[in-house]
Amino acid sequence: MRRNQTPEGHSIRPLRVGEQIRHVLAEMLMRGEIHGDALDSLFVSISEVRMSPDLRIATVFVKSLGGVSDDTVIGILSKNASFLQKAIAQKIRLKYVPKLRFLADESFEQGSLIDSLLRSPHVKRDLEEDNDQKDGPEDGR
Repeated sequence: MRRNQTPEGHSIRPLRVGEQIRHVLAEMLMRGEIHGDALDSLFVSISEVRMSPDLRIATVFVKSLGGVSDDTVIGILSKNASFLQKAIAQKIRLKYVPKLRFLADESFEQGSLIDSLLRSPHVKRDLEEDNDQKDGPEDGR
């Protein structure tokens, strides 16, 4: 395995570029450089930016943390996509400025679902049965 590859043999460059773009977008949101009525009064989290292998498309995963729907935030960000692409071009040296696509981040809901499943009575019961079997007396076979 080479130093610039993941264990699966993929290049780490898309990961690095995606993280740089995430930082640029998060900084712009924090400073209020992206304009939109809904963005002025709420918090938006950019959890991940996934790059295509050729670095031409950046999929940005966003989550609204203030009561406004994710669709509204995605709409505002999509309207400002060309402005955001210009800002990325100024701050990151790339051969091509990636086209930005915005999607709602559903990992928070998935995490909550997994947490609720792990706390369900059925799972607790199964875990208690496993612990009872491990702690029981050994029969010396």
